[in-house]
Amino acid sequence: MAISRAECVALDAADPLKDVRDEFVLPDGTIYLVGNSLGAPPRTAAAAVTRTVEQEWGGRLVGAWNTSGWFDLPLTTGDRLAPLIGAGPGQVAVGDTTSISIVKAVSAALRLRPGRRVVVSDLANFPTDRYVVEGLAEALGGYEIRDVTGVDGLAGALSDEVACVLLSEVDYRTGARHDTAPVTALVQEAGALMIWDLCHSAGAYQVDVSAADFAVGCTYKYLNGGPGSPAFVYVHPRHQAEARPMLTGWHGHAAPFAFEPGFRPADGIRRFTVSTPHVMSFASLNASLDIWERVDLAAVRAKSVALSSIFIELVEELCAPYGLELLSPRDPERRGSQVSFGHPDGYPVMRALIDRGVHGDFRAPDVLRFGFAPLYIRFADAYDAAVILAEVLEKEHWRDGRHGDRLTVT
Repeated sequence: MAISRAECVALDAADPLKDVRDEFVLPDGTIYLVGNSLGAPPRTAAAAVTRTVEQEWGGRLVGAWNTSGWFDLPLTTGDRLAPLIGAGPGQVAVGDTTSISIVKAVSAALRLRPGRRVVVSDLANFPTDRYVVEGLAEALGGYEIRDVTGVDGLAGALSDEVACVLLSEVDYRTGARHDTAPVTALVQEAGALMIWDLCHSAGAYQVDVSAADFAVGCTYKYLNGGPGSPAFVYVHPRHQAEARPMLTGWHGHAAPFAFEPGFRPADGIRRFTVSTPHVMSFASLNASLDIWERVDLAAVRAKSVALSSIFIELVEELCAPYGLELLSPRDPERRGSQVSFGHPDGYPVMRALIDRGVHGDFRAPDVLRFGFAPLYIRFADAYDAAVILAEVLEKEHWRDGRHGDRLTVT
């Protein structure tokens, strides 16, 4: 075989991140390869939420907005998250959701390029990105959406009509990774603004967003903030004095408690905050950031590459007769921390796999996705997952009729 289980166990023993796994809650008997959809909870998350409820809310009541720093959570948490995406203090605001953050970033970009009426969107973006752009174009009127597929057609789509470009750094279906630096330079040379969606890259490897104009991302995947944890928006310092998002809520006002009748934007990144922070969600996210502040991102990336490469080799060796097609780039430099395979019966195959303790997920029409969160996935997990996948295919466990019934969330 490409690698033995004993060799994988040896890699786990030598892993510089091996002790970090103990800081997460993982059910016994589960190989959790869905960190690219929802990260595992830090062990301290429950205590952090309990402390927020009992000591801060329960002990200080409304005064906790001041004494516990609740009001400034979007900014203080943004500064903690910023190093994970290559940003600096005062450049990231945390709050709202990814979809709302896209509204903020794209609408601000359009206002900064008032003479340009085209938004370029990638058909490989997560659908909400395209849906939000479509809604904005309809609401504002007079805007065209120019679709590309990946970056290959980007140069031909750029012109002096393009206001901004919205791309995902990592394709949510295949795990294919864009090289952000040359793409950003290409867009900016055309006079347009570059907006990156970092949902499938933040926390998976070193991200450098410093050259981009805007970026957005979620915190519940590789960053382990918990279901519904707040999203983030990055705004380059060169735009902060003039950029103004379409959503102008009271938390982005220069003097929120002056209760003025008209909106007056705050200075800096605060103007990109909109509404009351979800304090409980911030508690679990900050528990995760406690871990991230102690982690070497280079080690995270090295382990990600090794895990995903081993998994690809094993699956292709063990499952060769069963119709799987590698959809992810074989070159790890072009891959995020996700491996995807195509199979015509992908949905029941994944359901059968989950039934046997290996948790991946499915994306239409035929994509089996396996996310490798290096903080808590072991090399032995990658080995065992490949072996169990081969067994599911060889013995056709997926043909069990109940595996074909589509759940609401796939």
